Amino acid sequence: MDRRIVLFGLAATPLAACETFDPSILDGIGGVGGALTAGEVALGLKAALDNGVGNALSNVGVLNGFLGNDVVRIPLPKVLQDVQSVLAPLGADTLLVELQTQLNRGAEKAAPVAKNIFLDAIRGLTITDAFDILRGPDTAATEYLQSRTTSQLSQLFAPIMETALNQTGALRLVDDVSSQLKAVPFGPNLGADARNDLIRHGVDYGLRGVFHFIGEEEKAIRANPAKRTSEILRRVFGA
Repeated sequence: MDRRIVLFGLAATPLAACETFDPSILDGIGGVGGALTAGEVALGLKAALDNGVGNALSNVGVLNGFLGNDVVRIPLPKVLQDVQSVLAPLGADTLLVELQTQLNRGAEKAAPVAKNIFLDAIRGLTITDAFDILRGPDTAATEYLQSRTTSQLSQLFAPIMETALNQTGALRLVDDVSSQLKAVPFGPNLGADARNDLIRHGVDYGLRGVFHFIGEEEKAIRANPAKRTSEILRRVFGA
């Protein structure tokens, strides 16, 4: 059989179904100690992503994980930032400061639920996916996860974020802010969808924060041998 036909068929096969495939025939890719098998690539990528997801959730899924980090802290929506820039010099932005705090608290509560969705995405890797990731840029695995999980995560996060924002008092605060703005001459109207807008905003920025830390961990594993803390990581990414 033509080897090109065999490779084409293998490329679309889930990794778990092709544990003994020798990827050294694809551009001569090999690992430490010889040619890598598809099973080893799968395990290495899973280990790297496990580390990335664990790192992300341990960073953001705790008290001050978002609020205390300048890189991933969730800002207020733009319309509220504009209001705050006017009220802050007058010392009248207390509600907005508290709203941002509680928005970040909501994300800290919501983030830990993402782990299983990330791990499920790995099970759908094909051989082509795996070697593209292995040979790709520093955040190729993170980008793979992001492209395949963002929609599902957004749907999952929305009700969890809503519950968290209710529990932290953020949704009550946005109602209070909306009410106060109505009394401000020429003040912006947050609209009837202010609560849903805040939830969507929190979900969007919350996921950005999670993916930021997954990407940072992936870059570190690729660049720093000390981060390859298991045999499979050293085998796939180098000693």
